[in-house]
Amino acid sequence: MLISYRACALLLLPWLAACSGGESNKDPIFQAKFQNEKRIGEEDVTQRQIKDAEFVVETASRQMQLLEISQIAQRKAASADVRYAAQNVINQTNGLLSNLKTLAQQKNLTLPTGLGESQAEQVGELTALNGTPFDRKYDELLARLIDQDSDQNEDMAQEAYDADIRQAAARQLAVLQDLNRASEALHEKINP
Repeated sequence: MLISYRACALLLLPWLAACSGGESNKDPIFQAKFQNEKRIGEEDVTQRQIKDAEFVVETASRQMQLLEISQIAQRKAASADVRYAAQNVINQTNGLLSNLKTLAQQKNLTLPTGLGESQAEQVGELTALNGTPFDRKYDELLARLIDQDSDQNEDMAQEAYDADIRQAAARQLAVLQDLNRASEALHEKINP
């Protein structure tokens, strides 16, 4: 009988751990989207407004990741070019993120409080590297995040339901295009 108790306990332990899912285990991006959808669901809104809210959340989360990896690059990069590019990204992205926070407050939207799970994994993988491999991985992540952000801002500058969000996307796009050019220049320097 004691063995079956232990076996039962061992089988139930993973299930209980998965179901406990305290607030600390939840993905901040999912939480922000959920809060926005809940608020929007209580109001009479359209699907396009939900898309606007998701755009603000996803853009903020990518920019938080850009800040995080660039702050790490400031400390760990082997190349002075990478450290310089990272400082430029920090300066530009702080302004973008600040503008998004203001917009989110005006529109009563919830932003993520931290990085999502996949973003945290990418940051962890980057942090584990040193020297030239670190610089190349930073370059790769930087280019991908800026491309994703640029594409989404370009779309939303035309398609957003809310005029303020369209304008914010257009303003962000101009800065992201500058960052994209800087990212391409960095890529050429560290990948001759």
